[in-house]
Amino acid sequence: MIHYLTSNWEKVQSFQARPDDILVATYPKAGTTWVSYILDLLYFGQTSPERQTSIPIYERVPFLESFFPNLDSGTELLEKLPTSPRIIKTHFPVQFVPKSFWEQNCKIIYVARNAKDNMVSYFHMDRMTLTFPDPGDWNTYFQRFMQGQMLYGSWYDHVNGWWKKKQSYANIHYMFYEDMIEDTGREINKLCKFLGLSPSEQINTQILGKVNFDSMKNNDMVNYSTDTDMDFTISRFMRKGKVGDWKNHFTVAQNEEFDEDYKKKINPALIFRTDV
Repeated sequence: MIHYLTSNWEKVQSFQARPDDILVATYPKAGTTWVSYILDLLYFGQTSPERQTSIPIYERVPFLESFFPNLDSGTELLEKLPTSPRIIKTHFPVQFVPKSFWEQNCKIIYVARNAKDNMVSYFHMDRMTLTFPDPGDWNTYFQRFMQGQMLYGSWYDHVNGWWKKKQSYANIHYMFYEDMIEDTGREINKLCKFLGLSPSEQINTQILGKVNFDSMKNNDMVNYSTDTDMDFTISRFMRKGKVGDWKNHFTVAQNEEFDEDYKKKINPALIFRTDV
């Protein structure tokens, strides 16, 4: 971890969740903003449309553990959030989630992305996020990712840990980024069923138009272009949004090495797709 994500640790751990809070949990760069935006539109797109054009997504869906300079901390943003339910973002592995979320039986949406694309996307984010550790070159990063020497730890521990928790905690909806790419409408319907929502056909169509990748990439309230901690001259926060971009980065030897290592670490019940 880095101090921007641990300096508020006691307040984060003693955070008081409410029964209607919705937690969006992911390993970094697995579709967090995408799902956060979908939820924000489902709950507040009709009732508070002005928020969509005036408040960036990271204020509408506060980042629980964040404690960045010159900005309100995640817990401060949550305390003054005017909307209900509160939609809350975290990248915590399951064991770091404040205990009040479990005590209040909150609904939790976990989004997982295949390791290869997740690694590539994370590499580019580390390059352009000024408060994150320098990623070094691709080959070094590749090795570090496999060893779990990453901000938020091992990808394997993260996806496996949350999958295991889902088996004993009924209020986790475990989603896959690749399914979202394949059929966003179908996955939104599953999400609505989990949340007990039934938006009209017209609202569903409106949401689908807003949450396609190109629309989000060009939406300054969603694409993080207002975040001064990010250098868009290096890379965009929303870069490609594709499945299979790893093929443009992995060498044949790296791919073989990765696949061998992957088999040893992944829970066999978890099936990821590296192509759609």
